[in-house]
Amino acid sequence: MKAVILAGGKGTRMRPLTYLNPKPMLPLINKPFMENFILWLKGYGLKEIILSTCFLPDVFKDYFGDGGKIDVKLTYITEAEPLGTCGAVKNVEKYLDNKAFMVFNGDILTSLNLKNMIAFHKAKKADISIALTPVEDPTAYGLVPIDKDSKVKEFLEKPSFDEINTNLINAGTYIIEPHLLGHVPPNENYSFERGLFPKALKLGYKIYGFVSNAYWLDVGTPEKYLTAHIDILDRKMNFKFPYKKVLPNIYVGEGAKFSKENLAMGPIVIGEKTVLEKDSRILPLTVIGNNCIISGGSSISESIIFDGCHIGKNCIIRNSILSKNVKVGDNVKIEDMSIIGDNTTIEHNNILKNGIKINVDSLIAEEQITF
Repeated sequence: MKAVILAGGKGTRMRPLTYLNPKPMLPLINKPFMENFILWLKGYGLKEIILSTCFLPDVFKDYFGDGGKIDVKLTYITEAEPLGTCGAVKNVEKYLDNKAFMVFNGDILTSLNLKNMIAFHKAKKADISIALTPVEDPTAYGLVPIDKDSKVKEFLEKPSFDEINTNLINAGTYIIEPHLLGHVPPNENYSFERGLFPKALKLGYKIYGFVSNAYWLDVGTPEKYLTAHIDILDRKMNFKFPYKKVLPNIYVGEGAKFSKENLAMGPIVIGEKTVLEKDSRILPLTVIGNNCIISGGSSISESIIFDGCHIGKNCIIRNSILSKNVKVGDNVKIEDMSIIGDNTTIEHNNILKNGIKINVDSLIAEEQITF
């Protein structure tokens, strides 16, 4: 069975992290999110993968090539204009060999058992199977109530509280029989959620909901992106860490320079060739990328630091995200879900708090921001 991954969005809610990086290529524990995603599919035997891209498509091709290095076959189809979730799949129809296929939203982190979902689809002889997951607050999602046989009864997109009749939401993973694409208009912006699925249900096609309590997170905002890292570090889902375990729940890449005194108790991940200078302190729930320098007297906690960052002396970074190649001077505080874009320089004695977002390629002069 072939897989289609929808990876064309601009990731506007993730800015400034996504001005220069497609959202699916942001790092997840120091590997691109999409690489972890593809390796998850490969683990279930899904090795023929179509990537539907639109925003910064060359970033995917430059990194993965044809997929041979990770033993998969990748086909790239780039939309000239955004076609929506279903329109993007219609756009790759000729590559699907007129067989059942799987569709994945490329910004979902999940431990869904795909083998069981495929078996469910076949056993039900379904036209469409939709992965469903329960959530505490369903109002921000599309609700999918089902009957006792798991057959979908209706689709409710982002309902009000008085419309809620289930806590099961569309989890962004589908198995679809090829004849359904005959109901999709070509070259139009068209969605599964508001277009094909309600239409197919009205026409009498067999649509089933595969309910799973597996880990599931829509990684669509900086807050959710940080949560994804914390949940992985806290072992809320199975994850293969890319580096050697040097201390309990502390993983460090090759060529990194550090001492035990730099590291508090885990969970912590430190990338390759990163230098932790004397008297720097890395606290739990922190991921630091490759080729970074953390200077003496600085402490980092509950934060994500991308590759190539240089943190000056006596800094405090807490509950924040620094994108690629950020340079931070001495005596700087970055806290409270602050987001720093790529290639930014923050000079000495700045205080960034309260969820401030600094755009890419910025220069924050000495003492310019002191919340």
